[in-house]
Amino acid sequence: MEIIQILQYSFIQKAFIAGSFVAIACATLGIFLVLRKMSLIGDGLSHVSFGAIALGLFFGFYPFYIAVPLVALASIAILKISEKARVYGDAAIGIVSAVGIAGGVILASLSKGFNVDLFGYLFGNILAISASEAVLSVILSFVVISVVAFFYWDLFSATFDEEYAKTTGVKTNFINALLTVLTAITVVLSVKVVGIMLVSALLILPAITALQVSKNFKTALVLGGLFALFSVLLGIILSYILDLPAGATIVMLNALFFALAFVWKKIG
Repeated sequence: MEIIQILQYSFIQKAFIAGSFVAIACATLGIFLVLRKMSLIGDGLSHVSFGAIALGLFFGFYPFYIAVPLVALASIAILKISEKARVYGDAAIGIVSAVGIAGGVILASLSKGFNVDLFGYLFGNILAISASEAVLSVILSFVVISVVAFFYWDLFSATFDEEYAKTTGVKTNFINALLTVLTAITVVLSVKVVGIMLVSALLILPAITALQVSKNFKTALVLGGLFALFSVLLGIILSYILDLPAGATIVMLNALFFALAFVWKKIG
């Protein structure tokens, strides 16, 4: 009865709707990122989003309007640094990540007025999501999922054998750029759900949990989405009932699901 009453609150409904779409987008991209050994890009771009959000707050703009294009540009910068400067991917991520978070810290020190708002983004609060943020999350998540569906076979080919994909006519450079830009958008959306510090967990944990128990790629995509979706919905309810931080609760549930999947695989 208590859960039914909780679901009647408008802020819970907004959190459910936005969180569901963002969770599915994270899990979908997470499968590709984990299999391509690019999972750390989510962590790097989350640090960039810290600087981008700080920039938006500093100039008085709505933070996400600034963060989405800047983090997308940062994702392209990571690719270009890797290609042109002959720097390994993880090092390129580290360079862009360091610049992003350092910029955020400098902007925070220059302006004393928005420190509380800025550091609130570090740990997220999906229960405080506004109607406009919920709508933006749904629209952008839908765009991300639709683009992945449209380019599914190209992404699939490039994920498992990039050289073979090139020989079959797949524009792998475009696909790599597309994947990183989609990840950038999803990272920014996830900031409100779990916070900057925990974004990479929402990208990685549902994906690796699904890969533990799946026998083929499409099953992994479906299960990853279900694990992410269930963790967000249950995490929102538990965080409200137990008065816990929503983002951290969602991540801990994902970690629990991974542990159960790992045990299931070992004993199965």
